Amino acid sequence: MPVTTLPLYFFETIGVIGFCLYVLAYTLLTLRILTGACVMYFALNLFAATCVLIGLSASFNLASALIQLFWVVMSLVGITLHMLRRSDRSA
Repeated sequence: MPVTTLPLYFFETIGVIGFCLYVLAYTLLTLRILTGACVMYFALNLFAATCVLIGLSASFNLASALIQLFWVVMSLVGITLHMLRRSDRSA
């Protein structure tokens, strides 16, 4: 099914899910359930940014898209560094 035939609410719902994931990640960080070095924190931010980017495809905004791309890249960097450090400790 081509993306253009999906209803607008589909993209909006995915964008709202992304917002909820951002709020969840920040709440868990604030309550010290997660740390800023925890891979789960980076994963939540990665999924949140991806969902918001999907939501933006229905109503594009360049500034918002750039912010989300930044979060995707930084989350991937954080996950990669976490995995590299973990493999260094086990070696």
